[in-house]
Amino acid sequence: MTEILSINNLRVRFRTDGVVRALINRNHDPYIDAVLDVSLSIEQGKTLGLVGESGSGKTTLGRSIVRLTEITSGTITFEGADIGQMSSNDLSAIRKDISMMFQDPVASLSPRKTVRNLILEPFRIHKIKNIARDQKAKELIQMVGLDEAFLGAYPHQLSGGQARRVGVARALALSPKLVIADEPTAGLDVSVQGEILNLMKRLQADKGLSYLIITHNLPVIRHLSDHLAIIYLGRVIEVGSTQDIFANPAHPYTLGLLSAVPQPDPAKRREKLKLEGELPSLSRRPTGCEFHTRCPFAAEKCLREAPTRQEVEPGRFVSCHFPFPQSPIKAQLAN
Repeated sequence: MTEILSINNLRVRFRTDGVVRALINRNHDPYIDAVLDVSLSIEQGKTLGLVGESGSGKTTLGRSIVRLTEITSGTITFEGADIGQMSSNDLSAIRKDISMMFQDPVASLSPRKTVRNLILEPFRIHKIKNIARDQKAKELIQMVGLDEAFLGAYPHQLSGGQARRVGVARALALSPKLVIADEPTAGLDVSVQGEILNLMKRLQADKGLSYLIITHNLPVIRHLSDHLAIIYLGRVIEVGSTQDIFANPAHPYTLGLLSAVPQPDPAKRREKLKLEGELPSLSRRPTGCEFHTRCPFAAEKCLREAPTRQEVEPGRFVSCHFPFPQSPIKAQLAN
């Protein structure tokens, strides 16, 4: 399968201190790493789910792909082109092929514009002319399952589900190859979530789209994703197929996230691991394994040494000293 996007050793840093404070306290690092040493890939026509708690760096990573957030080091390659090295003109061209769906379905739409103008906005931004705008607007609104009458509506007149459908139409207006969807079901009722996910899946099949789905909602990921990447404090700590990770999570953080997902079938209930404590501050990263402050299985080695990325199964990568498929931790949970 051909890779459409490849990320290697990505790092994104933000300055937290002003210049004066940095000069006064020269021993203090005025930056934090929001994304650190991330390597991922997305295959053509497939979906990668990026999962983690709030503040884990998910959105920053998604925005850096289209350089809405500038990268500090590492490479992001889209269809063989290095996005980090692109000029403004080249970057504008590549953004036609990579679109974003933003988190809040209503707030991401300008309240002063009608649905027609909103879904045709990408053509104006990219200065694309010679299109039948009225016909295109009708095609796009019908594509996402809304009636043409909605073209004259304003965002405040839409329900959350209708606003999300408009966001999907706008994201797909220029026929992109990759869509980065940040919390695509946030704020929606469960029944409406299912409708949006089914819409996205149908459009992927029809148009051969690739998706990066950014979420903390694991049922969303299970429905849509082929592969999962689990992110913690800006680092990807587990990567593998969705099926394998749900069946047998290898990192204790992944198991903690999955333990929070309700399992109505008693035969399918897994061992429970409740995540204790809060996500540590990026400005005060724990030593050794950064998850050890919340991990009930942490050993002395975890406090001293940072784990390296290892392949525990074909295509399955984990950053943990004692990944579950190989360790006695499963037995500890069973007792």
